[in-house]
Amino acid sequence: MRFFNTAGPCVEGRHYMLPPVERLPGAIELVEEGMYFVVHAPRQTGKTTTLMALARRLTEEGRFAAVHFSCETGKVAGSDYVSGQRALLRAMRQRAMDDLPASLWPPEPWPAHDDAHLLSDALRAWAQACPRPLVLLFDEIDALRDDTLVSVLSQLRDRYVARPGAAPWSVVLCGLRDVRDYKAASGGDPGRLGTSSPFNIKVKSMRLGDFTADEVAALYGQHLADTGQPFVDEAVARAFELTAGQPWLVNALAREITREMKILPPTPIAVEHVEAAKERLILARATHIDSLVARLQEGRVRRIIEPLMAGGSVSSPSYDEDVAYVRDLGLVALAPELHIANPIYREVIARVLAGTVQGDITVGPAHFRRTDGTLDLDAILRAFARFWREQGDVLTGALPYHEVAPHLVLMAYLQSIVNGRGFIDREYGVGRGRIDLHLRWPYQDSSGKPAWQREALELKVWRDKKPDPVDEGLAQLDGYLDRVGLDRGVLVIFDRRAGHAGVGAGHAGGHASADIELGEIESPRGRAITLLRA
Repeated sequence: MRFFNTAGPCVEGRHYMLPPVERLPGAIELVEEGMYFVVHAPRQTGKTTTLMALARRLTEEGRFAAVHFSCETGKVAGSDYVSGQRALLRAMRQRAMDDLPASLWPPEPWPAHDDAHLLSDALRAWAQACPRPLVLLFDEIDALRDDTLVSVLSQLRDRYVARPGAAPWSVVLCGLRDVRDYKAASGGDPGRLGTSSPFNIKVKSMRLGDFTADEVAALYGQHLADTGQPFVDEAVARAFELTAGQPWLVNALAREITREMKILPPTPIAVEHVEAAKERLILARATHIDSLVARLQEGRVRRIIEPLMAGGSVSSPSYDEDVAYVRDLGLVALAPELHIANPIYREVIARVLAGTVQGDITVGPAHFRRTDGTLDLDAILRAFARFWREQGDVLTGALPYHEVAPHLVLMAYLQSIVNGRGFIDREYGVGRGRIDLHLRWPYQDSSGKPAWQREALELKVWRDKKPDPVDEGLAQLDGYLDRVGLDRGVLVIFDRRAGHAGVGAGHAGGHASADIELGEIESPRGRAITLLRA
């Protein structure tokens, strides 16, 4: 029986999977034209599955000898380019013997005329001996480092003009990053490769995209076909909304539901199952998620993520390169504007960054639950105001992203209350100086039916030399309340001006004081708004 795969390449007949080659439209045509090109995408998006299927199709059609292999074994070579080349040639031979008919295997042994050109000499000999044009797919090419990477790219570039008789007909380089970023792995100096582009023979860079909503529905539909267990339409839509089609997340949600949560056929998979699976994935911090989290302290990641979370304008001297890098990691997306790639990543990033203060927050839902099962939001805000007055300085000073430290403390406080039962959806308003929170808490209504309490909060910061943001915040909150369909909300203003409340002595010379205010105000559209100034 097939299942949802979250580890390693997908195998047809064993895993639910979309047609892999179709995810790279135009790739076969580029190979037929004898092009050298690049495929890149974030981790866990199906690169290896797609390349393996492409190589298999090209060989099975009888026109090419196509070999996919990983460059990971060359990683340990570092700058030892001789050892690195030998590692690649071993990997290449092994996969050729596994995947090709014997008549297409490379010569044994590889020629070894010159240690500096082992790869070039080997590819020349194989191309001359092979009865079909040779197609090589270098997976994880950016695992190679320093002189090894320089050597491999340079030799491929030099061989290019000898196609097809004495060089591979087509070469695909695949990795996490686009070719423009390979210079960082080669020591940061593009000149070491003799050109500003380390692979200037490539005709195209192709990015393997995320799943569309229709593709998510098709993937989940395979489970229905195999088991008779449907994902209801609302569950499919919610899964796509939470993941934005990120392939690993799409599969991980479904696997969590069908295997770990043991929601078995014929029970239909509903929205509440998807929500529960999302929460379990976040708490479990699976390897894929952890690998992204580990990047948050990198300078070029922080230069993008911190202002993005704060709702400020993202700008830096290396803006284009920073954005490209963080997008290649899969942390952000560009359309319709720069934003965190999906709601699950938004949640994970906020929780991880607030992790250093989460242990200092000991409140829970029992402190604020009314007799009807709903949460007393006014009581939560009053309690947070006291907590902020007493501990705000210390906690914000301990957080790594200082621009959003107050936001992170409040989000951590709310998370400790809803944790395990409710949910907090986060939106970051790029260039609009705000974070919007949509708190959802389950309870039973007066008739005993399941219901949801929903609350909307907008968080803003008052900074030095800026006007009081309350009027702007009220107008923005009106718009957010329109989107989530609520008639009242909460506006939180953190005053971070020097010498004013909540600034934090370690950052701007102020201190958290008794200047915290909590009251009611009316929005431009006449809504009742709770205003917290901290």
